[in-house]
Amino acid sequence: MQNNTDEMVRTPEEQAEVDQQCRSLALYEYESCPFCRRVLHEIERLSLNIELRNTREDPAAREELIEGGGRTMVPCLRITQATGEAHWMYESSDIVAWLRQQFA
Repeated sequence: MQNNTDEMVRTPEEQAEVDQQCRSLALYEYESCPFCRRVLHEIERLSLNIELRNTREDPAAREELIEGGGRTMVPCLRITQATGEAHWMYESSDIVAWLRQQFA
């Protein structure tokens, strides 16, 4: 369900389940990146509580991105599987499509 601002509205129980699922996600980004803004807008629209890691302000986040994903390109969504293995998803359109498939 969505409200007048186009933001996803869930029952408290549904939101708690989504919040639990989001604990396995982290978005590597920085504010002035227009592609990051696109993903952040979708995160807000879907009412997702995803950890944000600013690669310009946090050198450790930038290192994690290079070591895990192999590139410094943002946005990048790190998806940690139940096995502990991480999948690194680049490209704002791919990230938005994946978020919609998982949470819309």
